[in-house]
Parts: sequence; C-alpha cells; structure tokens
Amino acid sequence: MHSTSKWVLWTFACLFFLTACKTQKPSVPSPPTNKTSGPVTGAPKTSEILPTKTPVLPPVALQPLSYRLPDIPREFRGVWIATVANIDWPISGTDPWEKQKKDYLALLDYYKDLNFNAVIVQIRTAGDAFYPSNYAPWSKYLTGKQGQAPQTQENPLTWMIKEAHDRGLEFHAWLNPYRATMDLKTEELSKSHDFYQHRDWMLKYGTKWYYDPGLPEVKNHLLAIIKEVVSNYDIDAIHFDDYFYPYREPKQEFPDRVSYNKYKKPGQSLDDWRRQNVNELIFALNQTIKSTKPWVQFGISPFGVWRNQDKDPKGSPTRAGQTNYDDLFADVLLWMKNQWIDYLIPQLYWSMEHPLASHRKLADWWSNNSFGIPIYLGNGPYKVREDSDEAWKNPAEINTQLNYGRTLPQIQGNSFFSAKSIYSKNRDVAQLLKSEVYDRPTLPPSFDPKTPAVIEIPVVFDVKSNSEKTQIQLEKPLDPAIRFAMVQGGNDLGTLHEAIIHTAWVGGSRVRYLEVPSLNTEYLAIRWIDHYGRIVQTQVFQTPKTSRP
Repeated sequence: MHSTSKWVLWTFACLFFLTACKTQKPSVPSPPTNKTSGPVTGAPKTSEILPTKTPVLPPVALQPLSYRLPDIPREFRGVWIATVANIDWPISGTDPWEKQKKDYLALLDYYKDLNFNAVIVQIRTAGDAFYPSNYAPWSKYLTGKQGQAPQTQENPLTWMIKEAHDRGLEFHAWLNPYRATMDLKTEELSKSHDFYQHRDWMLKYGTKWYYDPGLPEVKNHLLAIIKEVVSNYDIDAIHFDDYFYPYREPKQEFPDRVSYNKYKKPGQSLDDWRRQNVNELIFALNQTIKSTKPWVQFGISPFGVWRNQDKDPKGSPTRAGQTNYDDLFADVLLWMKNQWIDYLIPQLYWSMEHPLASHRKLADWWSNNSFGIPIYLGNGPYKVREDSDEAWKNPAEINTQLNYGRTLPQIQGNSFFSAKSIYSKNRDVAQLLKSEVYDRPTLPPSFDPKTPAVIEIPVVFDVKSNSEKTQIQLEKPLDPAIRFAMVQGGNDLGTLHEAIIHTAWVGGSRVRYLEVPSLNTEYLAIRWIDHYGRIVQTQVFQTPKTSRP
C-alpha cells in the first residue's frame, strides 16, 4: 500500500511537470518542405527563429543608348469643334450622355488618324457653360435645356480634356466673352443666366443680347470665368474667336452710349474707347492666365482682315466689308506687339485668289505683321463645294493653301473650321490632306517660360510587358514639370522613329510609372515633354528580354 502510494505520487508529479511544459512552450510551425534547416532542439532563440534575408541591392537603371532619334517636326494642326447650335458636337443636346461621348470620341479618333495635334473645343457659347460653373448655367447645347445638369456623375469637361490628351491632342478651351444670347427668346434662359442676374450688364443689338464691354463689372466677371477654367482644368490654352464687339448691323448703332459717357476719357472718341475696353480685357486676361498657370497659352482667332489698305497704309490689300480694327474694335496688332497673346489664328476663309480678300495676300500680310508671335492660318473647309466661289469646287484648294503657308517664315500651322466639314462630308478632301500634306505626325510649336527652370531628367529602371500593356517603371516620382511622354516601340533602330506614337499623359502629377499599350519590342523610345511643349529629353532603350512576354 505504501509502495502503491509512492507510485501514484510519482506518476502525478510527472503528469504535472509535462502539463506545465506544454502550456509554457511556444508553438513552432513545421518548416516548409522546400526549405532546408537543421533540427529544432528545444526553444530556439529569437535570432534563430527569424529567417535571414539576403540584402536587396538597389535596382540598376536601364542605360539609354547613344542612338539619336531624328527630330520630330513642329506644326500646329488644329480643328475647331463648335458646340453653339450643335454645329459639330453634341449632335443634339437631348442625346444621352453616353451617345454624346461616343460621338465626341469618333471626332477625336478621326482627326487623330489625320495627324492633327490639337482640338479647339467651344465650352462657352453665350453666357453658358459645358462644365459646372459658379458663373454660368449649363448649356442647352449639352443638356437640351439651359441650366439643366447632364445626366452623369462625370464632369464633362474633365472627361473631354482627358480623352483628347490620351490621344496626344492639345485641348484649347474656346470661350465667347461678350455674346450673352443667340436669339431674343429670353424666356428660355435659366434664371441663373446673367441676363436675369445682372440685367444692367445687357445690351440688345440685332437679334441677340450682349454684355456691355464698357462696364468694369463685366470685365471682372469675365476674368473670374477664365480663372475658374484655368484653375480647375488641365487645359493647354484659353481661346477666343472673332466675336468682340459684334459685327455691325445695317442702320443700327451698338447701344453703349450710357457707359461711354460715364467711363470715357476727356476727348476720347467712341471708337477709341471701345478698343480700349477690349485691350484692357485682353491684357488682364493674359495676367490672370499666366499668374494662375504660366504654361497655359492664350490664343485668339480674329477676323482675317486687320484693316483695309484704303483706311490705313499699314493694312492689307483687301476690300473687306468689315474689319477687326474699325468694326469689331479689336486691335490685334497691339496685342501681338505687347505680347499679350501666345498665338494668333486669323480666319482666312477665302480662296487663294479671291478678288476682295485673297488668302495668298492675307497669308503674306500676317506673316509680315506677326511681331514674333506664332501665326497659324485659319482655313475654311466648310466652304468646300458649298460656296459661290468656283475655287472651292476644287478638292485640292485646302492643300494649296497649306502648302503656301509653309513657305512663309512666321506661319507655323493651321486650324480648320469646322470639325464636321471634312468629317460628315468631303472625306475625299480629308484623305487628300493626309496623303499629301499631313502624311506624318507632328508636335505643336513649343514656347519658352518667362522664368527658366531646371527639370530633373527621368530615370527608367525597368520595362515590363504583358499581352495588354507595357509598364515603364521610374527611379522616383516624375518632376512635376513633365506633362506627358511620347512612347514608341520597334525592333529596328533605323525605323523606330516611324513607329506608332503612344501618349502617356501625366499632367504634372508625380507618377512612378507610365503605361502604354503592349509593346513587345526590342527597342523603346521615350520623349519627355514639359508643360511648354518642349522636349526635355529623348531616351532610347534596349528592353530587357525578361521584360517581354
């Protein structure tokens, strides 16, 4: 009995000891089968339980080749997309937003295929807006009813700009400053329209209402509108057309005598006062734009004749019925002389040898009177097969005009009015244009910042491709001065520059990688472009074989 008691006590003690060990010992998982390790003996020390890692060495950047790509030519190739009265887009304000998107993309793709590089899109037609604004109601040309928001959560303008940029097209935001309505049906205006909000700003003339350009409040209002657009959107330019003071109506005088008598300087004529009003707006707009985003351009497309020679020996050898200086009160030469604008597109919508206003003679005149400002000629394909001038029956008239402009030193490109003219019809003219003149892509002209800046050159670390995309990995976030990259891939260095250009738009954001459609190629070329359109650097790489699918 005594020995039995000892046995029971001894057994109980052993069980107690084993139980205590089990509750205190940490659980050690079994090592992976593909990992070699020594036997586990007892409770390992911390330094022994953690796996040892081989230090990761910094990745080695891809080294650019010494090969130099040929320079890409520079030429502005723009097209106006008029939204007023649904001329070009949207086809109808009552179309669903998804259909409007499809139609817009069709226009962009069409002109991209024709090797255009800029779209000038009308976002304010007459006191309205194609974007959410604190200063104007939604446009009826977008939504079918003024003041009614589009049926989408997207911001239409943000989307429109992105789609243009994704295709390598500059987006010039086109606004009409002084036109308040397109007709006299004010009952169709939104109550938030300036006609109701600021009735004292409005002047009735002909069949429309206009803002009074002589009122300081109107100028300040227009400056606020432009600042809103420049601040909130990644546009390339603010663009005005030829509508300043309205074209003269027969036997009617623009009714601005009250503001003239209030604000004129002693002895100042009505005409000089009107020109002063427009000049002050143009100067102030330049200041507003450049102080907000210095790289955003300010361009104007005036009527094609500054002054007739019979009015001023400095004028052009033309006999235009109305002119910028004398009728629209737009002193275009002063704006260029003072560098208040970045480019000018005079609307030379006449044929080469038109007797009253020859395209040839006007192209010569504007080239000789540019004051160093880039001149792009405005062409009028809307007249092809639609005008009494027999010259427009010739499908080569546009090509003739473009080729002539290329011979003039200050002419740096063209713009076409309007988008539907060689899209909805006259496609033979478009194909003739592409085959004979726009046969390869170009970049728009660049320009220099007022203050030079040092831009950090991007360093490419790796290139990876799969069946859908190619990803270009960078050493560090991009310098915000970089706006986009042009990427080309090819298997032969000699023809690499002819490969399809893929645009990777970053808009100044500090991204760590770029993505373009899959490029399973031996070589890769990247041109880095800054906000001013300048090529910061061109790099050519031989892609790692491991990066290709």
